[in-house]
Amino acid sequence: MSRTYWIAGGGVAAALVALGACSGGGAARDIPLATSISASDKEQGAKAHPELLKEFGGAYSGPQTAYVTGVGRKIAVQSSLSRAQNDFTITLLNSSVNNAFAIPGGYVYITRQLMALCNDEAEMAGVLGHEIGHVAAMHSQRRQKTATRNAIGGALLQILTGAVLGDSALGGLLQKGIGSGAQLLTLKFSRSQEYEADDLGIRYLASAGYDPKALSGMLASLAAQSALDARVAGQAGNVPEWASTHPDPASRVTRALNKAKETRSTNTLRNRDAFLNALDGVTYGDDPAQGIVSGGRFTHPQLRLSFTAPNGYVMLNGSDAVTISGSGGKAQFGGAAYSGDLGTYVASVFRSLSQNSSLSADAVRRTTVNGIPAAYATMRANSQSGQMDVTVFAYEMGSGSAYHFLTIAPAGQGLGPFSTTVQSLRRITAQEAAAVKARKVDVVTVKAGETIDTLSARMAFDDLRKERFLTLNGLTASSVLKAGDKVKIVTY
Repeated sequence: MSRTYWIAGGGVAAALVALGACSGGGAARDIPLATSISASDKEQGAKAHPELLKEFGGAYSGPQTAYVTGVGRKIAVQSSLSRAQNDFTITLLNSSVNNAFAIPGGYVYITRQLMALCNDEAEMAGVLGHEIGHVAAMHSQRRQKTATRNAIGGALLQILTGAVLGDSALGGLLQKGIGSGAQLLTLKFSRSQEYEADDLGIRYLASAGYDPKALSGMLASLAAQSALDARVAGQAGNVPEWASTHPDPASRVTRALNKAKETRSTNTLRNRDAFLNALDGVTYGDDPAQGIVSGGRFTHPQLRLSFTAPNGYVMLNGSDAVTISGSGGKAQFGGAAYSGDLGTYVASVFRSLSQNSSLSADAVRRTTVNGIPAAYATMRANSQSGQMDVTVFAYEMGSGSAYHFLTIAPAGQGLGPFSTTVQSLRRITAQEAAAVKARKVDVVTVKAGETIDTLSARMAFDDLRKERFLTLNGLTASSVLKAGDKVKIVTY
């Protein structure tokens, strides 16, 4: 986390589509497909690419990148878009969100977190093939057209929750960022479109020589991850991003398996060993350079600060900001340019949301929080469900920097549930900063006598170690490990 995080989309793609609604059971051969990457697609993709890199933590710099590029291009050229591998730019993102997407011009992305959830090369290829399928089937531009017609100020809720255009609860507050740039590339697809992308991904797996059943296995892992994340959060709303923007992974597992059987492919290639060798050592979870979420606390060792979320609220760490959401409101913590005056800073944050905002100087109140100079103001905004209070609560952190919470709560509540959160922000000591460690995936070979229980006990978590181990490895409680098997654990 360092600066404002604008989007958190999933299942991204683009191009004009003329598809009608379908039952979701049609074969991939019935899907109208694009036959090339157009010059306009290349231009649009090249423009969005640097924005998406910034918004999703940048490209991961580990040795895994070359491997992912090779696999991504191998599956991408199975599509109707191009047979030239160099037409595709495959990026492994330095993000702790389970996500994958593709945009026009041959740009395909997968996060290191979702890579870690895969258990072999074929599963990762299936995820990438699914996203490329959205592009080949020309799904996204149809979604863009719908969003352009219906968008009513979606950008602020995108900022706060990663929602898509048209889902905003804040109506007319924003005048900027609506239906523009990378935001229009981050739209949810319909259930029938997701099924079509599944079918195409399965087709691409078979034609590339992989086991087409791999996508079904990956969907099963996503279902398990969804359930685990909900349990960790203590509520049903926290699911992997790739899963949350795709219809119920559990309900798609059997369908994908049946579609794989329909290909009549006899391919069994999974490349598990090559995949695990490449995955070994990849960062898992939050990157300390972007701060760490642990339970209800966020700690940033480089910025030397920490704060806590309200009890029962979900906190997600993006590359440029932290978002907090729950039944009583939503908030974001991020930063902006600081000229040396907190009152001016608060006003500038409101202006960044709406050029029409007008904040009088006496509306800004001054205070201190744990010895840190602070200032805040609240404005009333109209929404689809009624009026809301939007508050900017800013802190002067020294060295010419400032950071702020942007909160939304029902009208009349001001900070609402976030009153304790804004008061919890504090500076951390050098010792506390040094104690923040990165987690990584460690691929180990099972030794004689080792079991699920003994291996899961080595997971670098304080809770649900066995459940996390099982989910990470695509196992169940009844699975049995034998000596020589390779499994993934998460260590410091």
